Amino acid sequence: MTLHAEEEMDEDGLSIYDVENCLLTGQIEERQRDIHTGERKYRICGEFINGRSMEVVVKFGPTGKLVIITVYLS
Repeated sequence: MTLHAEEEMDEDGLSIYDVENCLLTGQIEERQRDIHTGERKYRICGEFINGRSMEVVVKFGPTGKLVIITVYLS
């Protein structure tokens, strides 16, 4: 998880469990590709634990692990 994602999560009063729930129950709404680096990012829409909508933007890092770029309420 990036520092930016942690800050956004704190600002919106979300926990890591909310982010996990969004990733497990959500679906990919948009696929993006950076023109310069070719890096792919995914915008996932789902719900946090209390049922409200949220979004998470993720990418796969160089080691193949999922990196959470940002988190926000939708």
